[in-house]
Amino acid sequence: MPQVPDETVSFKKERDDSDKVQAILQAVYAALEEKGYNPVHQLVGYMISGDPAYITSHNNARNLICKVDRDEILEILLKNYLQQ
Repeated sequence: MPQVPDETVSFKKERDDSDKVQAILQAVYAALEEKGYNPVHQLVGYMISGDPAYITSHNNARNLICKVDRDEILEILLKNYLQQ
């Protein structure tokens, strides 16, 4: 059985692209909505799997979402959610 480490590993990446990420998420959300998809479900599918097929190519949404690392999206979403 693998041994569990005693110390917590720290994950930190310095970035300040929250405005860019927000603009991309809003554009992707709008494109998914325009095509009749449930944007939240599609974005969750993408975030869990990493498969860009969950995102429509309509209005270049798939290319836009691929310009941002999923961990960066998750970090910004969590930060904004917890600060409310």
